[in-house]
Amino acid sequence: MNVTTKEIFKSELPVGETLSIKRTRFEGSRQDEKKKRISIVSGIHGDELEGQLAIYLLGRWLNENPDKLVGIVDIYPAVNALGVDTITRGFPIYEVDLNRSFPGSKDDFLPGQIVYALTQDIKGSDIAIDIHSSNIFLREIPQIRINKEFSHSTLPLAKELNCDFIWIHDAVTVLEATFSHTLNSLGTKTLVVEMGVGMRLTNKYGDQLLLGMLNLMKQEGIIECEEVFEVRTPFTSETGSVAYMNAPKSGLFVQFLDHCAIIKKDDKIGDIVSPLTGEVLAELKAPCDGILFTLREYPVVYEGSLIARIFSTNK
Repeated sequence: MNVTTKEIFKSELPVGETLSIKRTRFEGSRQDEKKKRISIVSGIHGDELEGQLAIYLLGRWLNENPDKLVGIVDIYPAVNALGVDTITRGFPIYEVDLNRSFPGSKDDFLPGQIVYALTQDIKGSDIAIDIHSSNIFLREIPQIRINKEFSHSTLPLAKELNCDFIWIHDAVTVLEATFSHTLNSLGTKTLVVEMGVGMRLTNKYGDQLLLGMLNLMKQEGIIECEEVFEVRTPFTSETGSVAYMNAPKSGLFVQFLDHCAIIKKDDKIGDIVSPLTGEVLAELKAPCDGILFTLREYPVVYEGSLIARIFSTNK
């Protein structure tokens, strides 16, 4: 196995600093005519760190099993390096969301130059995985979000990735400026993983996604090994719908149920309370049967704040 690290983008910054975006390539030593290539990206949002753990675990596995790699694995742990350094979601100074700046160009402003360099470096990969966390307010179970426009080619891959839920979105205009839409349009089958919570690491989710990535790479002929990777069967939005729960009052959200709980209609999810008066301002009950796949993590809420998402199979 050959391991190389490459700087895909570099820019001089004020006060003598340098912005550098890097990727590491793990390449099987077998001389195949056409090696399959997978690119795995995290850190497009600077406050999302769950992907860095999953990428670390994958890199460690590859280093420990160099003889099992026959294809090419490219990893890009921190695309928004400035955002990671400053613990901010967007690109600092410019205050833009990198995942709304694709495909960019070499003559664009700095964020556009970065996403253009990333696009050009990944272009030609057979598969790409874009790993995100939620923000600091919500916790997500490991799930894959794919654009309905490309689902015929990406859904079979998503089912190999050991996630709990596959959410198929209808195409909307804003998605055209994302990493996944851009790479899918260029012919790279691209999946978006959402898991965990912003600014934190969830060890069990990292282990779960590692298993899924290894299973996917085995199924696609990127690694060869006798090991069988047992992965879960996800539920998908094709077989049900998604119900949203928003806060009817401002206050402190006190949750009663665990994340990823299987719930029944009218189960109590939590209360919104007033620490000032000792009152319960609102009782939050499930509007349907289903699985609680998104749950409020940050307890302070305002009227309209998202509390939960429930995957419902109710007809």
